[in-house]
Order: sequence, then C-alpha cells, then structure tokens
Amino acid sequence: MSFLKQTAPDVDFPTWSKGTRAEKIKPMARHWAEVGFGTPVALHLFYVLKVALYILIGWAVVVATPGIDGFFDPSSWFAEPIVFQKIVLYTMLIEVVGLGCGFGPLNNRYFPPMGSILYWLRPGTIRQPPWSRIPLTGGDTRTPVDVALYAALLVMTVVALFLGGTGPVDELGSTVGGLPTWSVVTILVLLAAIGLRDKTIFLASRGEVYGALTVTFLFVGADMILGAKLIFLCIWLGAATSKLNRHFPFVIATMMSNNPIVRSPKLKRLFFRKFPDDLRPGLPARGIAHVSTAVEGLVPLVLFFTHGGWPTLIAAIVMLCFHFGILSAIPMGVPLEWNVFMMVGVVTLFLGHSDIGLGDLVSPWPLLLFAVSAGVVVIGNLMPRKVSFLPGMRYYAGNWDTTLWCMKPSASAKVEKNIVAIASMPAAQLQRFYGSPEAAQVALYMGYAFRAFNSHGRALFTLAHRAMAGTDEAQYMLTDGERICTTTMGWNFGDGHLSNEQLIASMQKRCRFEPGEVRIVLLDAQPIHHQTQQYRLVDPAIGEFERGFVRVADLVDRQPWDDDVPVTVQWRAE
Repeated sequence: MSFLKQTAPDVDFPTWSKGTRAEKIKPMARHWAEVGFGTPVALHLFYVLKVALYILIGWAVVVATPGIDGFFDPSSWFAEPIVFQKIVLYTMLIEVVGLGCGFGPLNNRYFPPMGSILYWLRPGTIRQPPWSRIPLTGGDTRTPVDVALYAALLVMTVVALFLGGTGPVDELGSTVGGLPTWSVVTILVLLAAIGLRDKTIFLASRGEVYGALTVTFLFVGADMILGAKLIFLCIWLGAATSKLNRHFPFVIATMMSNNPIVRSPKLKRLFFRKFPDDLRPGLPARGIAHVSTAVEGLVPLVLFFTHGGWPTLIAAIVMLCFHFGILSAIPMGVPLEWNVFMMVGVVTLFLGHSDIGLGDLVSPWPLLLFAVSAGVVVIGNLMPRKVSFLPGMRYYAGNWDTTLWCMKPSASAKVEKNIVAIASMPAAQLQRFYGSPEAAQVALYMGYAFRAFNSHGRALFTLAHRAMAGTDEAQYMLTDGERICTTTMGWNFGDGHLSNEQLIASMQKRCRFEPGEVRIVLLDAQPIHHQTQQYRLVDPAIGEFERGFVRVADLVDRQPWDDDVPVTVQWRAE
C-alpha cells in the first residue's frame, strides 16, 4: 500500500478491456486477494482521525454536563446514567447527519463524501414511506414538512446533549440522574414521525440501536440499565444468529485481505484455499468466522448473567477486543463509530452497573422492548425481503438483499437530469476521482470483484446475463443498487433493501425509462430456514419479467469470476 496513491492492479488495459466481464474480474479478484482494494495509507489514517474526533467531541459533550467533573478522571463519572444517554444521542446524531456508517471513499462516496443532511434538508428529493397506507405518510417526494421534521430532530438532539440531569438516583448510585423525560419523548416522537414518512432516515439513524436505547431512557431506575443491557444482548445474539450460514466465511476472507493491519500479501493469500486459482475462503477465514460467531453468541450471555467479579471482567475484555478487531480492520461501509459505541456500552453498562440483572426488574417494559426487538430479528431472518438487515441485525453476515442495475448511457443521463440529487451517478464520480476513463474502469471492476468475493456476487452477475438477454450487453453499465441509492436518496449502507420496487417506481415516475433502457436484478437474502435465495428481474418500463431462485450451495462452490450459477426459473413473462 502506498501512503498517498492507491495500489492498482497491473493490467495491460487494451488487452484487458477486450475481455468478457468474468475475464476482467479475474485479475481484479486476484489483486484483491493479495492487496485488497489498495487503499492509500493516508485514507485509512483519515478514518482513524475521524474516529478520534468522534471520541474527543463525545468526551467533551459528556464532561460539559453539570455535575460531571474531571476531563481526565472518567472513573468518577463513567457509570452515571446520563453519560450513557448522551453518548447514545450523540452517536445517533453523527449517524443521521451522515458522518457515520457509509461516509467517504471507503463507501464509494467521493463528491460529496456524504449525503444524508444534504438531501434531507432539501425539498423535492425522494423519500420512501415504509407503509404508505398510513394516513399522512403517502407520496414519495420530500416536502417542507419532512424537512422541518428532520431539522427538528437534529435541533432537539443537540439541545438534549447540553441538558443537565434530573437529580440523584440512589438505586443506581447516581448523583446526576438522567435526561429530562420531555426531551426523550420529543426525540422519540420526531424519530417515529420521520420514520413513518421516510424509512431511509430511520435506517440511517440506526433506529434499531439508538432509537431502541432511547426508549429505555423512559424507564425508571434499574429498569433503564436493564433495558439497555437487553438491547445490547439482542444486538449481539441477533448478529451471531445471522452468521450461522455459509456466506460469512466469504466476508471474513474479503475483509482480511483488505485489512490495513495485515500488510503482507503472503499472509493475505492464506485466507483463500489455493491462491491464485481457488479464491474460496481458506481454513483461516473459516476458522475466524466460526470463532467470532461463537464469541458474539456466547460471551454476551456470560456478560449479562454474571454480576461482577472475574467472569464479568473477562467477558467484557473479550467483547472489547471483538469490537476493536472489527474497528481496526476499517471494513468497507466503515461502521467505525458504531463499534466504538458498543465498546463504550460494555464499559458503562456491563462494568459500571454489573450488579443489575433480571432480578432487579421492576416493570415489564424492558422485557417487552426486548421482545419487540427480538421479534423484528426473527421476522428479518425468516422473511428477509420484509426487513432491512439493520433492524434484522444481520450485520456483516454476508447475507443481505442485493441488487444490480444494468443501465444504458441514456438512462444515466435521465437520472442526472430528472432526479433531485447532490451526487452524480457512480460512473461519473469514479472518472472524476481517478482522472481518466481507463483508471475509472479499473476501479469499477475492483468494485465488481469485491461484490463477487461475497457469495451473492456470483448470483448477481449470472442473473445480469439473464436480465440483459436478447440485447447487446456492451450497451449497459452495471451498478450496485446501493450506489443508485447514494445518488437518488443520499444514503446507503451495503443493503439492497432500499433499492427495491418502491425506488424503481419512484425513479420511473421521474425518468420515464424506455423498455430495455434499464434492467434490474433483485436478489433477496437467504431465509434462515431455506438454502435458496429468491430473485426477480425487473424492467422499470414494463415491470417484473422473471422470478426464480438460486441455491446457496451453488454460490459457495464457485470462484469470484464465475457467472454461470444454475438458476431455477419459476415464472417468466412471455
């Protein structure tokens, strides 16, 4: 890796560019296996600095609270309930503004490096209500009302960060107390209203984490701490359960080959079965996948059910190392602040209040909140098309809804002309960032290689041939659906859930694509109780024209460049 310059694959461009898509992905995949994306060291340091600023500013916000004294003496205040509450709201603010998950070049955001606030304070942009039949939520265009709700959420969250506590809470050993109830209720009402009008903002706020934790602020005394612990437990167990699949080792192999700490190409090659010909996950990748799943699924139980002493301390240290391991890898999508937050939660909740457990339950509200969160996780695993991988807590499991848009240049031009947006289409951003069409083309195929390293990539590129059947494939540019979301809605985080028929209808209404101008592959995640993944092929101008499924066993048995996965067609338009 170079300090300032990306380490790009060494290919003879005139020869390489004449190959098929699979032939062009192959050298990119081999390069990724040895080098990763080749991100400059300076860019990784930029993200390290970003995390450091997040910690420093959050620390200052906490210390500014009346009754919290000692910038360099956190041992005197880290267990105060208001400290945890402010870190929750502060991190939610970072996320909903667009400075958290999905920020910057490591999420293919170049110009500008973020969307979110730049879109959601702008009338005319696309919004996606989750249930448009609910009164006052219909439509797909952002109005001044939506802008006002979003702005009010930002303002109210900032106000809450500078409020004082409500006074001593003896059962928690607190002299400061928690945030005033009126501020918590106001934030929750605003978040709920926004979420009903635009699920994108709710997902970006990480409502399944910070929204649920904010609900616990309404609980009294020990119930607040217990409720927060139960949400953390749900996050860990939900994420671990979602990793009980055949996809997760592919995530580990891909992430480790892109890890900025693992610098040796020789060491990176060990994460694959037999470099350069067999780039399925090797024994180290599979071993890390199994061990990390066990840690995430078992150690939190020890952390929750022990109440102090060495067992709690050891479990806490293990979970701190677990999240630091993810953080230090600086994974694509960059959920960096989230991992720091989880580490803060381990300290403030499970060490600061290790004595509080189920025996301290006063009301049923913490258990009810846990049941709701766990219920969403269950539904998300059984019916992944219905629930985004975020509230479904299928974090980094390698098993998400994914989409691939095949677009002619004329379609891209219509998007640029008719969609109210801040960012250009992905291909235009790449060319501007890399300086030439040739360099942008190589970077584009590095992105294809990353997608193909995940098991679902084999299905996407196979189904792309079916989507474009009967046409000249050279006329189309292939783009991840989440990149389309970046341009059209201002946010994405590795999930195809937002790039679905709802967005397709909104774009068709604005762009009026002609038949054949856009072809889209929609691939559902694997339900936990089936070994297949459903797909649909859609032309925005004529609707769905094929559906069927692929078998997970066929995906995991192929190489990243293979685009010949067996497909079972259940229906096709005549």
